[in-house]
Amino acid sequence: MSKTTEWLESAELVVGESDLLASVREEAREPTLEDAALEKRLERNAAGVITDFRIRIGTLLRADNVAILLGAGSSVCAGGPLLGSLPLTLERALIQSGVDKGTVSDWLELLYAAVHAMDPSLEVPTTAQEMEARLEGEPSPFPVNLESLLVLLSSWRAALECSCSSLTLGNGGAISMDKDTVDRTLDHVTSELASLCELPGIGTAYELEAHRRLLKRLLLRPLNLKRASLFTLNYDTLLEKAADAEGIVLVDGFVGAQKRTFRPESYDQDLYFPAETTEGRVSRLDRVLHLYKLHGSVSWQTEVPALSNPYGVSNVQGVASEGRALIYPTPMKYGDTLGMPYAELFRRFARLVVRPQSVLFVVGYGFGDEHVNAIIRQALAVPSFTLVIIDPNAPQPSSKGGFVARLRAQNDPRVWVVGGENLGSLELFVEKLMPDLQEEDILRRVLATSQAVSAGVSGCGEEAGVE
Repeated sequence: MSKTTEWLESAELVVGESDLLASVREEAREPTLEDAALEKRLERNAAGVITDFRIRIGTLLRADNVAILLGAGSSVCAGGPLLGSLPLTLERALIQSGVDKGTVSDWLELLYAAVHAMDPSLEVPTTAQEMEARLEGEPSPFPVNLESLLVLLSSWRAALECSCSSLTLGNGGAISMDKDTVDRTLDHVTSELASLCELPGIGTAYELEAHRRLLKRLLLRPLNLKRASLFTLNYDTLLEKAADAEGIVLVDGFVGAQKRTFRPESYDQDLYFPAETTEGRVSRLDRVLHLYKLHGSVSWQTEVPALSNPYGVSNVQGVASEGRALIYPTPMKYGDTLGMPYAELFRRFARLVVRPQSVLFVVGYGFGDEHVNAIIRQALAVPSFTLVIIDPNAPQPSSKGGFVARLRAQNDPRVWVVGGENLGSLELFVEKLMPDLQEEDILRRVLATSQAVSAGVSGCGEEAGVE
């Protein structure tokens, strides 16, 4: 198998029902050419498809309303955890907290009991030695969804409200526990999860390249268009750090100098600078983007509401040490989105994507949050809305169930999919498929000038021939 053929197997560009790379894959199966000639032709044709798709993305970036929705997958490059399994980094942090001198804390025993209850075929560690052994090497993460695990623990906590001290599981097993133990288990897991979102992680060589490039590409939209908006479900501050590195102003809903408090009306304000003369027209500052952290941030902390902080949420420098304002992946998260400041953030998200001529790029989000999916479904009811999904694991339309699979089965030309390991990550999308609109405009003018000159030279030659 050639290098290009291997690349094609893990790359996907789909617009509605059109698989843009299908014709190149068909060519890869033709044995009519020598290997070298076929490889060269495949490379050329694949590059042509990529170039064509970049042009399409460039057109979308010039839409009236452009928004980016970032999920956990967009932070993997910086060491961020994925919640599809019990992250090994999270498990190790919990082991270090829950094992002391050969003694295992009751809350850690309960956590592994919950993992086993979710999948009885898993061999979970039961002793301090077995748990500490998972701190060495690269053991496989337990394949249980972290959010589902927290849901199970929360359901046990609700069942214990009747003051019973043990529960009988569906498989006939019994676990002794009390409300305090379950509470401490939930507290340790959510606290360590928030700590893991202090990114880039220790030992990670990531220097914000992809996030910085993403922001720079968005800033190149024409100034007569509305500000691009960044919506993120992540707790980390990678976007803020990337903006600082590029000298970009993020309107994030907080105002203040020494103490920044949540004031959502700031999203309706804009930044301008005066012309060189006092009577000249003012110009809009170009290095500004809007940021909405839908599930909170490690830098947000709660406090008692007051006149100076009506919503009781402030944004601290660095990482909040206590009272973090976060929506954790537990059963309560849907109710939490109805409270401030999250209700206001989701309201603005819903209002933006249903505007005419809106485009939503979804990067690294697995469509596991129904409150987010409902807003996207609402946007799809608008004929001029376009959804672009960037995900290395984007499912085929033949897959059973799943939000994306159902969308793709509709063959809607407004639904675009960038999938596969060779295109579906944030890093690869901004590097290969997200164009520099300024460079494209310059290239377009150069080509137009070149064609005009060529036509003029050709015309002169014809006239000379007539004489």
